Amino acid sequence: MQPIITITEKCRKCYSCVRSCPVKAIKVERDYAEIVSERCIGCGNCFNACPQNAKIVLNEVAQVENILAEGKKVIAVLGTSFPAHFHYIKPEQLVTGLKKLGFSEVHEEGIGAEMIGDAYSKALTAGEKTLISSHCPAIVDLIEQHYPELIGNLMPIVSPKIAVGNYLKKIHGADTKIVFISSCIACRFEAHANDGNALDIALTYDELETLFKQRNISVKSLAESSFDGIEPDKGRLFPISDGPFEAFSIPFSPFDTEIMSVAGETHVMDIIRDLIAKRISPKYVDLRFCDDGCIGPPSHTKEVTAVCKRNSIINYFKKGAAYATLPEYLNSGVNPVLTRSFEDRGVSLPTPKPQEVKKILRATGKYTRKNELDCGACGYKSCREHAIAVFQGLAGMEMCLPHNLHVMEEERGELIQKYELARRELYMEYGDEFIVGTDSKTLEVLDMIKQVAPTPTTVLIRGESGTGKELTARAIHRYSQKNDKPLVTLNCTALSDSLLESELFGHKRGAFTGAVADKKGLFEAADGGTIFLDEIGDITPKLQAELLRVLDSGEVRPVGSTVSKKIDVRLIAATNKSLESGVKEGWFREDLYYRLNVFAMTMPPLRNRMESVPLLAHHFLEKAQKKLNKNIMGIEDRAIKAMLQYQWPGNIREMQNVIERAAVLADNLIVLENLPLVFTENYSDEFPEIPDLNSFRTEREPHVMKIEKKLLLKYLGESGGNVSKAAQLAGVPRRTFYRILDKHGLKGRRSQ
Repeated sequence: MQPIITITEKCRKCYSCVRSCPVKAIKVERDYAEIVSERCIGCGNCFNACPQNAKIVLNEVAQVENILAEGKKVIAVLGTSFPAHFHYIKPEQLVTGLKKLGFSEVHEEGIGAEMIGDAYSKALTAGEKTLISSHCPAIVDLIEQHYPELIGNLMPIVSPKIAVGNYLKKIHGADTKIVFISSCIACRFEAHANDGNALDIALTYDELETLFKQRNISVKSLAESSFDGIEPDKGRLFPISDGPFEAFSIPFSPFDTEIMSVAGETHVMDIIRDLIAKRISPKYVDLRFCDDGCIGPPSHTKEVTAVCKRNSIINYFKKGAAYATLPEYLNSGVNPVLTRSFEDRGVSLPTPKPQEVKKILRATGKYTRKNELDCGACGYKSCREHAIAVFQGLAGMEMCLPHNLHVMEEERGELIQKYELARRELYMEYGDEFIVGTDSKTLEVLDMIKQVAPTPTTVLIRGESGTGKELTARAIHRYSQKNDKPLVTLNCTALSDSLLESELFGHKRGAFTGAVADKKGLFEAADGGTIFLDEIGDITPKLQAELLRVLDSGEVRPVGSTVSKKIDVRLIAATNKSLESGVKEGWFREDLYYRLNVFAMTMPPLRNRMESVPLLAHHFLEKAQKKLNKNIMGIEDRAIKAMLQYQWPGNIREMQNVIERAAVLADNLIVLENLPLVFTENYSDEFPEIPDLNSFRTEREPHVMKIEKKLLLKYLGESGGNVSKAAQLAGVPRRTFYRILDKHGLKGRRSQ
């Protein structure tokens, strides 16, 4: 049973647990760091080191509740460190609280330390080799799993808690339940390894406090009750440094090199390495994995210092506690089982060959010793130790921070190149786009864009297909306060209902067939910016309801998820349908209609703005020349006249395609014959023949006119059609600018 588990959703793979684990019992999976139970010694370092609180001690409160509810005799055994944790109450009040929970008796672990004292003394007298204490379960697991060569040096004697458990079960019978309560996480291993023969369950002090809270028991306000069993003496000093020597009555001096006491991970690991290397050979070493002995493990309260905890233990030893020893404990004559054996429980991991280590090192950019930084960011002490862990399946190559930074820098360069390429392509597609036209309806649209763009208001753009609704949406975004944020566009008719929902709101992995990974929706991708939904009238009622919820709450919930995400998105929608009719006929929600129709603007069809046809034709000709890389002087008057006679059912989009087709067919001038047949068939007026282009003047003039017209269009576009501003930008008098406009058949709007 693994007492410490990982909450995978919280793990951020910071590798703090790997760095803190003395035996590297952490396996880094794809999305989280998991504890390898076969290698874990229960020290609790990973639990204490995790900054995300992703490592938790498996709670056993429910199991204790079940035991208490069975109606059998349940005895609590308090670990020797309890005065340090429950320093704010009297020990006798704690006894009352435990009995209110349903415990029949309350004993102290300290008597168990005194029970095994004689066995330790005899072993030391008869021993011919270095003996290592076996009362710390983390030390026992450390040796059995990772340093089996020292198994023969472990004291073949049970720990104090097991001694007490054996004693109580012999007196009361095997059916009696023994609950050991301490600060030690590793005790969970020991309790389960004992299979209930001595202890049935191990509970932490924090879990005991949880039980009190669940039962609404205020221990501070309780009366005092006496402990049960036999009162310990020096066994109460067992949890502090050097305390076991007092409990076991073993003579000890800090200057003795034969009898040694070591506490804390760093010192313990050093001593074990020294013993294996035979650099030292003391008679006895008392090892405890936690700093300051048993009063400083990870689960202990952190508000109290180690000095205060130590003083609490010593003061309790001096003062003692009230006891009411029951008759069965007086001269019981029961001799608990004090001996135990150990076994090699090490999990053998594959050992890589030198060339395999070298291959892994090279995969992380380490070709020479100089490349091996040994920075420890991955959690391992050296690059080679990390490479071995990769080979053994405990680590991944992506854990190497310097290598990741190098890869990220290379990928950043590639992304910058791709970004610049994409930006260039987008600029060619939309960068020089502006709403072209000098007719009153176009100028009205431009005014509305300038008024609504700086606001966060939802905009509904109406109009026939091809009238420039997306271009208008892009103009609104460009002149908005969100223009430094993304503009995300989607044609709602392009996807099915289910795919459109996923595209808009995203989905969680496994939400539907084919959802192999989490996906961010377009609303989330547009966070902080603008989303443009074209053909909004085509979405289904189900999606209409979801869209309304997003607009009202400002939150999106991915498909298959129960968690919503807050977003800040400006919505621009467009449709070529009558939403009013949709509301009347029932295919469009009335509440969504009013939510969208906050600021509506209608794009005029091209047939209603024929005044701007010449301007648009020349504008699209310039675009076609860039796209086709072809030099065309202009459009002859007959072709322009034919365009003015055409009704343009496909609007702006149709005109753009007609001009591009004509540009493909034209030599150096678009003539009427280059247009589709419908234009020629409807054309009736007679026009002069194409002028003679042999003279210098006639060859030069079209080029000059073309450049002049392009400049005029640029200034008009930048000024929004305002002639006064355009003249200022051009640096010419306003009257002169008007004359040039008239020469080219262009018009602007006067300043108000």
